[in-house]
Amino acid sequence: MNSSPSVPPEKNAMSASAQVLPDGESGSSIPPTDKADVLVPKRPFFHSFNFWAVLTVILALLILLGFRYGPRTVVFSTITLLEVIALFNILIIVHELGHFLAARWCGLKIDKFAIWFGKPLWSKKIDGVEYILGSIPGGGYVALPQMAPMEAIEGKTDTPKEELPPASPWHKIIVAFAGPLFSFGLAIVFACIVWAVGKPSTYTEKTTTIGYAIPDGPAAKAGLRAGDVIKSINGHTVSRWMGVGDGVTWRIITSTVLPLTIVVERNGQPQTFEVMPQIEAREHHWWERNSPPKIQIAPEEKNLIVGKILPNSPAAVAGIKKGDRLVALDGAPLLTYMAIYQHMKDSPNAPLNLTIARGSETLPLVVQPEKPLEPRDIPKDEAQTAIGLDLDESTDVVLVHLTPWNQVAESVDMVRSTLMALVTPHSNVSASQLSGPVGIMNIFFIVLSSENGWRMALWLAVVINVNLAMLNLFPLPVLDGGHITLSIIEWIRRRPLSMSLLEPLQTACALLLISYMVYVTFFDVQDSGKIAMNSGGGEIKFAPKPTSP
Repeated sequence: MNSSPSVPPEKNAMSASAQVLPDGESGSSIPPTDKADVLVPKRPFFHSFNFWAVLTVILALLILLGFRYGPRTVVFSTITLLEVIALFNILIIVHELGHFLAARWCGLKIDKFAIWFGKPLWSKKIDGVEYILGSIPGGGYVALPQMAPMEAIEGKTDTPKEELPPASPWHKIIVAFAGPLFSFGLAIVFACIVWAVGKPSTYTEKTTTIGYAIPDGPAAKAGLRAGDVIKSINGHTVSRWMGVGDGVTWRIITSTVLPLTIVVERNGQPQTFEVMPQIEAREHHWWERNSPPKIQIAPEEKNLIVGKILPNSPAAVAGIKKGDRLVALDGAPLLTYMAIYQHMKDSPNAPLNLTIARGSETLPLVVQPEKPLEPRDIPKDEAQTAIGLDLDESTDVVLVHLTPWNQVAESVDMVRSTLMALVTPHSNVSASQLSGPVGIMNIFFIVLSSENGWRMALWLAVVINVNLAMLNLFPLPVLDGGHITLSIIEWIRRRPLSMSLLEPLQTACALLLISYMVYVTFFDVQDSGKIAMNSGGGEIKFAPKPTSP
């Protein structure tokens, strides 16, 4: 979910694992007998016109983006995207590998092992199994003709089901459960790595102290102000700003009782405020995600240390230097950079009366914001001026070495809390705010583009694998949990369900799942465009200033 903590719940439509029907009788399974090792009789995909046409378009697009944003930015973004695709596909391949190895162990017939969907770019048949690389980078599957039908996704199988004895219910259960088991196992592997290298964490993520309340916003109108320490929201104790469960943002988004009852500590004394959240003032279009409720507050930041000053910027002209600490704005203590940003957003050309600490000195400085030369097009709902400094965020980052058990337990709670918020009546969490495969890749891209991003990506892989394992165990016919449920029913009845019932049920569920994936992907693609525009703008540039004599 990406509107605050986003926990993307989706089946791998992506990872549909089971496949075409049993023939209606029970019996022991037999191992495949086809030992042929033959190439599929078709031209390699890199010899096709379509491959070179697509490659040409991609290269042309990269060249154009290079001229627009600079080759360094484009190369960095391209490498990051390739890292995202590689990591994302590791998660899917391991899940499908679980089904594949379990089917081998149980002696089931395997027709196909496909990575990605769509028209094959490459395929090869080895020992009776067709290995496929598809053209749509969204998951994969293992085609098992002795299990339930999945022709809507995988196409017709090569082996007529009448020629194979049906697999036993216990073999089907083992094969279906192996995918989630491997995903869970991979989550533990990643969790062990994160335990060793550490997960980046910041003071801002863990604090519950308000650093800024936007004037005329819901929180400010209710009486909340900078410095207040939030203790609970609607009776739920909060212990951090971000995160599912006990996070301030999460409790605001998922609250079903309005107005919010917020208890804060001010000057050592508890005080209670009633705050009515509001949706973003901008017009909401049907093609946009639903906006979550907000009370327009920002968390306190521990250190506002200047890490970089841009050439010709207002900050450079005013005399701000790297290493300076921002202390106050207009005489009021400065607890977050959001206060400066909001000042420029509300009054773009008004001077900033800043107080900075440099060593043992405290200096008052006046900074005049100005509109930068680059980027030329700034979204209307963002500040139109800037002062040209970046904070040194490394001073606020610490590495937390959570045990694998704590990481997995937290991931399980994230999935549980998200699903509960999704089905709770009057909840502000809706299906449009969840993420599919493209959304997950967006999150990976953002994470990997940041400092210490590889550590965060490893932790995110833990969350996604637990998500994948849990959601696949839902008892829906198209998911692994559905195959387990059908196999249990078959074991109790001592015969499979009727094919006339099972085939349309599987197809309907597959189409329903695909429709949902298309639905969330529609919103995820919009987010991809925003990420591309925001990350590709390059560095802010200001007009040259005359040199003092």
